Amino acid sequence: MDSFGSTIVEDTNSSSLTTRESHHKRKTLVAPDINISLDQSEGSLHSDDFLDAPDDLDINIDDIETPDETDSLEYLANGNDLEWEDDTPVASVKKIPGHFFDDGDHEEGEATNGRLWRTVIIGEQEHRIDLQIIKPYMKVVTHGGYYGEGLNAIIVFAACFLPDSGSPDYHYIMENLFLYIISSLELLVAEDYMIIYLNGATPRRRMPGLGWLKKCYQMIDRRLRKNLKSLIIVHPSWFIRTVLAISRPFISAKFINKIQYVHSLEELEQIIPMENVHIPECVFQYDEERMKARSESVQFENRPKETENFPMYNATAIKYVSLLCNVL
Repeated sequence: MDSFGSTIVEDTNSSSLTTRESHHKRKTLVAPDINISLDQSEGSLHSDDFLDAPDDLDINIDDIETPDETDSLEYLANGNDLEWEDDTPVASVKKIPGHFFDDGDHEEGEATNGRLWRTVIIGEQEHRIDLQIIKPYMKVVTHGGYYGEGLNAIIVFAACFLPDSGSPDYHYIMENLFLYIISSLELLVAEDYMIIYLNGATPRRRMPGLGWLKKCYQMIDRRLRKNLKSLIIVHPSWFIRTVLAISRPFISAKFINKIQYVHSLEELEQIIPMENVHIPECVFQYDEERMKARSESVQFENRPKETENFPMYNATAIKYVSLLCNVL
């Protein structure tokens, strides 16, 4: 090997090599841009190292190792977490469950004009809930645990926490409360579920109207209607029975068959586990009063009917007195 910049000269003998040229040949190859060293020590790479005779250039292309297509794409797959659309890189964003935005500017719970708002999707439509106005009535719907096997939820609806129909902005409150209840059902229900409707201790002025119940039923998602296995009405009143009877035209027969009446909390305990079911104190008192009144009614019916026999005993006594007077 000669010094850097020198050339390799080959002398050919015309007597021994008849097919090759008799003059000197010179060929220079450019060194690649890798690991170039300017020193002339052994092991360094020079441009002269790549000068070969024409016979040495007989290379089998199939034996050359080239990078695999998957190797060239590996960097793109592992080193870039961008989603591409229309040749423009856009960073991917994952939505966090339970995270809501209002009009893209206000997050859930942020005050706007002195109110708290939540944006929910019901029936593929976006709705805004005024959380501030319904805050005193949020206890109307609670999660009562699970029953059976799997995630069969128990949803407790306490009618005693509904707003008074005489309160200001009653219709506005009920509108937002309705959206809150429907969105809560979609969050709480994963599989089959049942609704426990606590009707006891609810005065007439707090009872939901027929139109409100109809709207609530119509906006419930088909999946929620199908997965509802039972609607248990505790302490049913004459009014609630009448409302359900009037509602039959727009309620399916399958839904009507899911309704079950329960007249006491003791009877309810025989149907579902009560460990996680929240019963309001007013409902407990109402149940105790009903049980006491029922017990007194049973005792009254089973007592000896002395008052009915008294006229007969009185007539017999008068008869004996008359006979005694005649004898005397």
